[in-house]
Amino acid sequence: MIRFAIVGTNWITRQFIDAAHETGKMKLSGVYSRQQSQADAFIADYPCKLTFTSLDDLAASPEIDAVYIASPNALHAEQAMLFMSHGKHVICEKPMASNLREAEAMIACARQHQVVLFEAFKTASLPTFLQLQNTLPQLGKLRKALINYCQYSSRYQRYLDGENPNTFNPRWSNGSIMDIGFYCLAAAVTLWGEPQQVKAQASLLESGVDAHGVVVLSYGDFDVTLLHSKVSDSLIPSEIQGEAGSLVIEKISECQQLRFIPRGGESQNLTQPQHINTMLYEAEAFAQRVEQRQVEHPALEASRITAKLLTEIRRQTGVVFPADQA
Repeated sequence: MIRFAIVGTNWITRQFIDAAHETGKMKLSGVYSRQQSQADAFIADYPCKLTFTSLDDLAASPEIDAVYIASPNALHAEQAMLFMSHGKHVICEKPMASNLREAEAMIACARQHQVVLFEAFKTASLPTFLQLQNTLPQLGKLRKALINYCQYSSRYQRYLDGENPNTFNPRWSNGSIMDIGFYCLAAAVTLWGEPQQVKAQASLLESGVDAHGVVVLSYGDFDVTLLHSKVSDSLIPSEIQGEAGSLVIEKISECQQLRFIPRGGESQNLTQPQHINTMLYEAEAFAQRVEQRQVEHPALEASRITAKLLTEIRRQTGVVFPADQA
């Protein structure tokens, strides 16, 4: 049983804990919060006794094997490397780093200390996404893809009201491409690897982060367009076009539905059964790597490429984080 602790006491942390317990391979054994009262309130819902208000104490604890990090993006690299340097495996919420420099430092740290570093990009582990990967050859020669994820943020009104939520604050390495857009970009990297060329444009808020944007990835005679937004909703699905047909995906982050339409043929529903808590599959993937001590795994390189592209996209669109000057 992998004894894990959590950093970040929010709704997504609770969802991950439920998923981790569902695997039967992981057990919540520690909760970190800067405030003891908040840690105590959180563990009241779980059979867990250990709480920490010091990251150093958590890192040094012999009662913890792994840590799930769901703190603000800007804190991921520093926290992950602290835990890994103490021999802890780390599953880190996406994006795992603010930029390429941080991502490469994290990967080097994992290798040095022979621990598993895994980015919590759940889409890549979903049964329907795996079905999508297996069906790609049926499309014939690939020509175009549109990967779309636009969702009006629940915190956008707070920003408009003059507040400074983390979601739209460069201090915390946030914005549309680092949040909603990540799913589009990481899905493309998982499917096709590093592109030959990337071109990006975005609309920036006064805070300095992107509200929405467009990215075009070129793979030679095949191109992928990414649409992302945190200030508008979209009702259109994502689509991958080949000379022999198309794949249509509803909500790329969850892969809620997958259809294959052969050229000139009828639509085929390829959607796979998925657990209601879609974080289950990333938790299983992480647990398997920890059990097998898979320090080197394909997802690690995908995370590095994604961080490289995120850094370049922000360079082109003018989004700068304090972490970039660190």
